[in-house]
Amino acid sequence: MKPPPTTTKAHPRKAFLVLFFIEIWERFGYYGMASLMVLYMVEKLGLGDARADMIWGTFSALVYSMPMLGGYIGDRVLGVRRTLVLGAITLGLGYVALSIPLAATFFPAMGLIALGNGLFKVNPNNLVSRLYEGERSKMDILFTIYYMSLNIGSFVSVLLTPWIKDHPNWTIAVGGLRFDSWHLAFGVSAIGLTLGLVNYGAFCRYLRPYGAATDFEKLRWKRLGAVLLASAAIVFAIAEIIHYREASLIVVVLCSVLMIYIFANLLATGDRPARRRVVACIIFTVMSIIWAVYNQQIYTSLTLFALRNVRHQLLGVHVAAAQFQDLNQFWLIVLALPLAWLYDRMAKSPRGDFSMATKYAVGLYLLAVGFFLYAGSGMTARNGIVSPWWLVAGYGAQSLGELLISALGFSMVSQLVPERSRGIVMGAWFLGMGVGLYAGGAIAGMASIPAGVTQATATLPFYTRVFSLLGGGALVSALGATALIPLLKRLMAEPSGDAA
Repeated sequence: MKPPPTTTKAHPRKAFLVLFFIEIWERFGYYGMASLMVLYMVEKLGLGDARADMIWGTFSALVYSMPMLGGYIGDRVLGVRRTLVLGAITLGLGYVALSIPLAATFFPAMGLIALGNGLFKVNPNNLVSRLYEGERSKMDILFTIYYMSLNIGSFVSVLLTPWIKDHPNWTIAVGGLRFDSWHLAFGVSAIGLTLGLVNYGAFCRYLRPYGAATDFEKLRWKRLGAVLLASAAIVFAIAEIIHYREASLIVVVLCSVLMIYIFANLLATGDRPARRRVVACIIFTVMSIIWAVYNQQIYTSLTLFALRNVRHQLLGVHVAAAQFQDLNQFWLIVLALPLAWLYDRMAKSPRGDFSMATKYAVGLYLLAVGFFLYAGSGMTARNGIVSPWWLVAGYGAQSLGELLISALGFSMVSQLVPERSRGIVMGAWFLGMGVGLYAGGAIAGMASIPAGVTQATATLPFYTRVFSLLGGGALVSALGATALIPLLKRLMAEPSGDAA
């Protein structure tokens, strides 16, 4: 269903820049928080590795499950643009709650962040997919550049928040509350969201020609009230679920069932060409779930590995354990534009661009390379400490794989799914990411260091064993993806037989 005509002139490039910059600030907030959470639970709250990894895995699963709700509300209830703003405000409130030095606000803050991410995350992607509707040759390029925006903000915040945290003398007393360096670092995330909302408010006029049909209707206050009441209940539920392993496992199972139902419904209701494309979408989503397992290691096992077994000096500069996460953002920023240029160059060549299936398969091979490098670092360790250049190289391979899988997930859904269902299917894709992140947290727990084990020589084998297993799993997955390339090309082909 096409949106009603609007008198506002369309400026797709300016609209893209509005979305580009709000994503920069939204990701600034989220990754600043994410860089510290597992370390905060281990070092500040005194939780064991396995417990902290599981809480983070459950939280991540819920963060990526909520976009299903955000996609539905954006498409069918409030409109994509209004839901985006509501999500950003909710995220900001979550970061404010996290920065308050009270034990009672920690889990409610995580509930607000999970819900806010769900309301926000899918809707900018939905809007980007509408800027050049029908121009598939631009989709991979557009979403690769857009994905870069996510990592500009996160690159800065992952440098900044651990640096603030590492200044324990920085404290602010307000009334009876003492804001230490940890909570000041979390507060920076709220500042980022505020700046993002100011930017959006100043330039949102360029987005008026784009959106779902509900964006062009008057705001229905009863609907907004119902959404706010449901949101309050969801925040309370998430804050409780995160406490309990059994409850979180049930939620992940329900998310899996819901994802399967969405795809099954599309298969049952679509015509033959549509069903073929849904099958391709399902296969790509499974590959994305595999990627999510590996991405989760950045915030869990790889960060704890950096804390205990990596030399904290790089090019003569001290690097905190959490700041090693920024290698991921660094490589994503450095590699995104050259990769977009390559796509454009290939598209203009007689042979054409690489197929989506080929890009996904290569991405999985690169994940295998990255984790074999992490595992191999143990062979050069001195007294259990390895060179940080192993992480530099490993993150380089892992990040390029991410650009070939996760960054193209948005483009894949845009190419394979009809506009009327795009928001919901993007939400289903995020459901899959949530399942993968939960599994990634559980796998990271396999590297849990027993209480009392502190020597680097004793902790190193726990990490290298898990990294070796993950590298082998990625290699097997890559070989399977390679075998599926011909099938995926046929499934994505246009009815006329031309390749998509």
